[in-house]
Amino acid sequence: MTLKAHPSKLRVMQAIAGGEHGGAEAFFVRLVGALARAGVEQKALVRRGRSWTDELSAFGVPTVALGFGGALDVNTRRHFAHQIDGFGPQVVMTWMNRATRFCPRKTERRRFVHVARLGGYYDLKYYRHCDHLAGNTADLVRHFQAEGWPAERTHYLPNFVDAMPSPAVGRAALDTSDDARVVLALGRLHRNKAFDVLLRALARLPDVVLWLAGEGPERARLETLAGQLGINARLRWLGWRSDIGALFAACDAFACPSRVEPLGNVVIEAWAHRAPVVAAASVGPAALIASGETGLIVPIEDDEALAGSLRVVFDTPMLAARLREAGRLAYEARFTEAAVVEQYCRFFERVGTPCAASPD
Repeated sequence: MTLKAHPSKLRVMQAIAGGEHGGAEAFFVRLVGALARAGVEQKALVRRGRSWTDELSAFGVPTVALGFGGALDVNTRRHFAHQIDGFGPQVVMTWMNRATRFCPRKTERRRFVHVARLGGYYDLKYYRHCDHLAGNTADLVRHFQAEGWPAERTHYLPNFVDAMPSPAVGRAALDTSDDARVVLALGRLHRNKAFDVLLRALARLPDVVLWLAGEGPERARLETLAGQLGINARLRWLGWRSDIGALFAACDAFACPSRVEPLGNVVIEAWAHRAPVVAAASVGPAALIASGETGLIVPIEDDEALAGSLRVVFDTPMLAARLREAGRLAYEARFTEAAVVEQYCRFFERVGTPCAASPD
């Protein structure tokens, strides 16, 4: 599927107040760029100091950095309103709590449709003044409706991932032999991601090397656990990486052990790069994966089952090959850039209305 051109008069302002790293922030950058390529006129408001703002400018999208501070930050609210008045968007899409709180209220002269984009089960008290809520999983949409939001104002808009193939990273550069069996895991080092369970699984797989890409508040605790388990020689702490495709190309299996995972964007990334997936049965991966077909699902918090399923992938080449191809087909059917951008564009065109403050 190729990207379709959409009306140039469709103007969308996107606002995010997130951190330097994270799944939502990475997808924000991907989506803004893809919409720009599809002909959607955009302006981006981001939190000051984010290194990835240069990427937005490279897409030709005007980008403004705001403070997005605490409750007493009146400057951000005033500048947010000024940017809306100057740009005249039909749609303002705010990402997560903080950007949504700072979005100014509409007035007779300042008319736009306010869409909040959520990737988690947030307290909806912050979203009462929004016109629409968009969730990146069907389960999130059900959650919105269970919390009292009308069905016609809740929408499922999935993510897409960067599927650009990359040459495999050299294993020697990561102190890993060419004949080693390598498991890759990605994500913020947070309790929700259950990397402690993965480390315990690694202890059950004495011939396996784990590449763990990410940083976060659990790093010290995980390092202590790795020492206690005696697995440091087979564990590579990669930190945040920009060469995800190269890591996928060099690994033998991908593990997603999360306790809490509303979407499982990393599963879609693994599919796109043809890595066989073993995942815990948190909400997102369990909804995405047909176990035994597009991946293997194991119980949450079960390091023995996780190790056992990884062993099955390593020891059954035909199964691994089938998981790789079926995962790729699942990605191509639902999560390509072209398919997701088309959904976003149709959504914006459907809900957007002419703004009184918009230029002709």
